[in-house]
Amino acid sequence: MSYDQAEQLRNRLSPERTAKTIAVCSGKGGVGKSNFTLNFSMKLAQENHKILVFDLDVGMGNIDLLLGMQTDYSIADVLNNKISIQDAIVKSPYGIDYIPGGSGLHDFLEINEHKKAIFYQGLEKVWREYDYVLFDMGAGVTETSLFFILAADECFIVTTPEPTSITDAYGMVKHILSNQPDMPIYTILNRSRNKTEGSNILGNFHTVIRRFLDAEARRLGCIPEDGNIMKAVMHQKPYTKLYPKTKASKAMESILQMYVNDTNKTVRKSGSFIERIKHFMKG
Repeated sequence: MSYDQAEQLRNRLSPERTAKTIAVCSGKGGVGKSNFTLNFSMKLAQENHKILVFDLDVGMGNIDLLLGMQTDYSIADVLNNKISIQDAIVKSPYGIDYIPGGSGLHDFLEINEHKKAIFYQGLEKVWREYDYVLFDMGAGVTETSLFFILAADECFIVTTPEPTSITDAYGMVKHILSNQPDMPIYTILNRSRNKTEGSNILGNFHTVIRRFLDAEARRLGCIPEDGNIMKAVMHQKPYTKLYPKTKASKAMESILQMYVNDTNKTVRKSGSFIERIKHFMKG
């Protein structure tokens, strides 16, 4: 066997690289989910991972706003076959790539099978180029967004200390686990007034999940209330970049380390993201 033949055989036998997918969700709007997604992604990228943020917060365009960037295309143009998914990817100046959101996700269930097949093929190619793909999901859940959440490898739930936010976050966890019991769930409390409050709220939240859903979620940590976050939003720059030593940025670093050093990660056994979303779309 020649060297070239041996190399081709190794390539065929070795598993193809594919991105780990994380759906970042919240039970209600206004909890800082998109800002978390962006800044967590940047911290992951600083660990030498190649990151793609997929903005699925339909109609909001929050990632564009937070980055201070304007784009010509969105996921809607991909679904309508106006451009390829590769051409929709935007490179930010902060070491991450992203796909802008749009209104087209609402119509995903209505597009024909040919367009869906092209979309899936595009996803398979793109997934090989990244280590992580993070979906910035819209608040709550729709029929289409649920498919993307359930197909992901992991789910992050972002909430705040307000009782309504906690209640809605619990409802989101319940909805996800009722449809996909093996989904690994991670929780983040945003805008915590202090460490004690944050720890108590997340602890109580996890107790409720354990008692009533018979499930275990993982605590990633709390991000404190920090005026520099809003300043960064006004400047349309990520706060971990603009204010790297602020309280929120230090908390984000702790959350990242908690995530990457989690030695008890639950690995889903039911195929890849592409296989799962095809399955869910078929019903």
